[in-house]
Amino acid sequence: MSYRRAWLLVDAMNRMFDKPVVVASMGGSHGGGAQVTDFGRRLVETYRNVEKRFSDEANTAFSEFRKHYQPGRDDD
Repeated sequence: MSYRRAWLLVDAMNRMFDKPVVVASMGGSHGGGAQVTDFGRRLVETYRNVEKRFSDEANTAFSEFRKHYQPGRDDD
């Protein structure tokens, strides 16, 4: 992912919420940088927890189909 794309995504996330997800500081003698806020950390943690629960549920729901799965057979 390009630097520009990453910053566009950060900007989009920051505009979605009334609290910042990431804060940036301008460069200078000590250089610039970016920090994920406490709100942003909680957002990512919640997202990952939901993603894990969904993945576990999907694996359980589709378990009976695994024995029938044949990768590469979808070629036309």
